Amino acid sequence: MVSVIRVHETGIPTVLNIESVEQQTPGAGEVWLEQAAIGVNPLDVSQRKGDVKIPLPNGLGLEGAGTVVAIGPDVCGFSVGDRVAYATGPLGAYASGRLFPANRLVKIPEALSFEEAAAVLFKGITAQYLLKSTYAVGPGTVAVIYGASGAVGQIMVPWAKHLGAFVIGVVSKEASVNRAKNAGCDEVLVFDAERLPEQVAQLTQGKKADVVYDAVGRVSFAASLDCLKPRGLLVSYGMTSGAPPAIEVSTLNAKGSLYLTRPSIVAHTADVNEYQARAQDVLDAVAQGIIKPDIWGRYSLAEVSQAHADLESGKSHGAIVLRP
Repeated sequence: MVSVIRVHETGIPTVLNIESVEQQTPGAGEVWLEQAAIGVNPLDVSQRKGDVKIPLPNGLGLEGAGTVVAIGPDVCGFSVGDRVAYATGPLGAYASGRLFPANRLVKIPEALSFEEAAAVLFKGITAQYLLKSTYAVGPGTVAVIYGASGAVGQIMVPWAKHLGAFVIGVVSKEASVNRAKNAGCDEVLVFDAERLPEQVAQLTQGKKADVVYDAVGRVSFAASLDCLKPRGLLVSYGMTSGAPPAIEVSTLNAKGSLYLTRPSIVAHTADVNEYQARAQDVLDAVAQGIIKPDIWGRYSLAEVSQAHADLESGKSHGAIVLRP
């Protein structure tokens, strides 16, 4: 039997239920994976709460790593025993085993553990498209990165530094400042919506930021706009404080012909070839030591409710993985 987590209704972490199902036979283009590690991401929390809608009942989770144990027809490039990982779905990663489309799998090197792969791939792809596609960070870029002490921030900061950026990290509390500095931030600010734009202006001799990566959402949105130089870009990609508010288009003009985008990992990985290229870039960055997996907490699959509670409360400082 296979253990899976199912969501029948949205709500608090206790809506996550563990159930037993039969192992399935792979169909065309599919493999059956025995999973060794599963990544937990803020998007999972948003889906569980109902902030991001998914059909119900449903599985949860978009990132995992394990071993191929059975292969369906028309699968090329994979063999039984291959060590693989994946990110972006389909939903259902919270399970001890699962069917998965072979063309969305990524082979992982022996030097990378299953837990490390499950901790870095989804977050790494997020960082990769934000830094290289949403805004092409390069030498001299002034980037403000919210959540610099968090799981995604700990990948974005050193990668942005490697690309040549001047990085101003933003954290939620004083206790997180050193962690953000150790990741490579040139400067770190504790979030204060009223003071942040002025602080960014002071740190940049009045020039302000080329790009702001805002994972917080509602409470930070206005401050983030005011941190930008003329024709700067606000990348609003998270919603830990709730969805960002609506904005009049004319406001962007009034604040200096600003640009605003709300990107998603789905739009940047829908094409299989693009997804594979981004995933490989992440694995290459890990191999080169540019970024590294940073696991804060390990939980059993049965402890998934606690894992969600710890992520949602801000208790975690780094990636969370589930172990079947």
